Amino acid sequence: MSKSEAAKGGNARGFISGVVEGFYGRPWTMEQRAELFKREQKWGLNSYLYAPKDDYKHRMYWRDLYSAEEAEQLTTLILAARNHNVEFIYAISPGWDITFSNPKEVAALKRKFEQVREFGCRSFSLLFDDIEREMCPADKQAFDTFAHAQVAIANEVFQHMGQPDVFLFCPTDYCASFCTPNVSQSAYLHTVGEKLLQGIDILWTGPKVVSHKISVESIEEVSAVLKRPPVIWDNIHANDYDPQRIFLGPFKDRPTDLIPKLRGILTNPNCEFYPNFVAIHTLATWCKATPEEEPSDVEMREEDQDLCYSPQKALTLALTEWLQDFLNTDQPGGPQHPAARLKKDASVDEPMQTDLGEAAYVPGPNENPLYTAEPLTLDDLKLLSDLFYLPYEHGATAQTMLQELDWLKNHSWAVAAQTEKTAEWCSRAQHFDGLCEAVVQMFNRLSNAPNRSILYDLYNYICDIKSGVGLARAYVKSLGGQGRPSAHVMNDDPEPWGFRGGLSGEFQRMLPGHGNRDLFKHPPMTTVYCIRPYCPEDKDEVQRIFREMQRPGGDKAPLMMQPPLMSDSLLELDAPPSPHCAVVVEDEMGMCGYALVLPEAKPAAVKIQRELGATVLKDYPSLLTLQVLPRVTDPSPAKRMISQLLSSLKNSGSAGVLCEVRHSDRRMLEFYTKLGSFKPIKIPGLPQDVLALGASL
Repeated sequence: MSKSEAAKGGNARGFISGVVEGFYGRPWTMEQRAELFKREQKWGLNSYLYAPKDDYKHRMYWRDLYSAEEAEQLTTLILAARNHNVEFIYAISPGWDITFSNPKEVAALKRKFEQVREFGCRSFSLLFDDIEREMCPADKQAFDTFAHAQVAIANEVFQHMGQPDVFLFCPTDYCASFCTPNVSQSAYLHTVGEKLLQGIDILWTGPKVVSHKISVESIEEVSAVLKRPPVIWDNIHANDYDPQRIFLGPFKDRPTDLIPKLRGILTNPNCEFYPNFVAIHTLATWCKATPEEEPSDVEMREEDQDLCYSPQKALTLALTEWLQDFLNTDQPGGPQHPAARLKKDASVDEPMQTDLGEAAYVPGPNENPLYTAEPLTLDDLKLLSDLFYLPYEHGATAQTMLQELDWLKNHSWAVAAQTEKTAEWCSRAQHFDGLCEAVVQMFNRLSNAPNRSILYDLYNYICDIKSGVGLARAYVKSLGGQGRPSAHVMNDDPEPWGFRGGLSGEFQRMLPGHGNRDLFKHPPMTTVYCIRPYCPEDKDEVQRIFREMQRPGGDKAPLMMQPPLMSDSLLELDAPPSPHCAVVVEDEMGMCGYALVLPEAKPAAVKIQRELGATVLKDYPSLLTLQVLPRVTDPSPAKRMISQLLSSLKNSGSAGVLCEVRHSDRRMLEFYTKLGSFKPIKIPGLPQDVLALGASL
């Protein structure tokens, strides 16, 4: 089956595509949902899953039936969806307090679904996400596991409702990171896959709750366990977990090769309704992607690694159409807004409304001209999207601004140096100022857009970014000596708008690891390191570093209480290592690390009575040891030392090199893991606290 056939309903029951209203926070209004159905029909999407977490009769009070007024609203909504060829899927989330083994609870669940069916709903969903996994004593007596309890009630309700064509089940372990120990070995998922009736489809968010990427391989793995293709509940544009972020970037990092592997895909987007134009529009473009729509731009093709779908092209299409919404005066507050005149033909002579018959104000020749609102542009929306892109990625302009600010801050010494760097600093400061000015102008034009509904959903976010950019702009000007006292924002007594965070920010800054998930990664440290061959005079310093790194600290035991390593003997050899087998690294404070190799590891193994075995000695005949002091936070010097020594060993004919690391040495374990070339190897009789790693040459 082709992707296009799957997306258009080529499988027996049709490919589910659309929107899930499943976030925490204020639910969308009935009018907004009706508008959503129009857009879904226009863009080719076919489903809407009703699951707002803060609709109390969906989750908290799931047993309560809807009142007459609520029933009328839901009936109208379901009919509106049907009129736009959108399947309305009603969800209940009873997992907080349901007793699975109580027949009255099951009856209440059936009664609630039956009521919604009377409103005209034909499709349903049962959600067990974000709940505690511990069963009550009564359920423990009735069911083997939590999974068995959920599956039993889902199957019973599904059959009671006549086995509808669409019945979705959300497991408690709805992403790979929740599975114990992993997807393929998850007892919970295996029970769901084996016991849940085949007519019931299963929701899945991917590797994580908010998945950066979803690969074909990961979907094939979970499909094999669930014994059916999943429906993706995609949180890539969800923002209910962070009140300072909104996501206006394109649907991306999901290859279109997924389409024939899935039962469907639903986006759970931003809490704010109107800014979801981009999220839903680009999802629709992705669902319709076919080889015939292959981008002709080779550079774009290389960037996206998808011949059928280009995120940037999809984004431009969405923003171009969204721009018309911003300029739409048929919205609340639109026609009365001064900017509404922007879309009118300037040649049409219309009388201006006046109060009490007064003539329109006309400024004198030396007076300020009247304010004229400039129309919002496509470039403004592209900038807006770049500033509020995606959870794991800033847009290109935002990334450039962060890089420029980082460089200007770290090279502020150049301002007074009067060198070539001074001219470069001034040029880049001017460029940064221009980027900041573009944000300000975008804010001004957006604030004057006729469609106030979209603006009000965005206003807190654009105010915040405008303020943050303004602080950075003033800081750079002060570094260049251009800032007036009022622009010196980094003082001892700033205004409340001069800092961010509130109580939540205070807590986060006090915790370890603050900022380690920032999307902007600082470049490697600019400290100059010198790597040179080892010489006999270095022996004392090398041994000093060795002893310092073995001192007890954290969970380290004294050296004499730790199991010996083969590499320990490298520092006790009578003959100094040859220059091509040993290097040291120095910074401005002196020697700060070393790397040594022994072409033949067997003598070191014999010395501590380590039995390597013929196979290990054949594949990894050489031995490596490496240590750098904690003050060296940049991993580059260690990588360079290893690269130099491994190249030398390879040229000498060695097949591979091994090293040993204690499990308690978490710093070195992390280094070798991230290096990638070293893999764990099995050595019989190895002490429990020691890990052997090998790299083939």
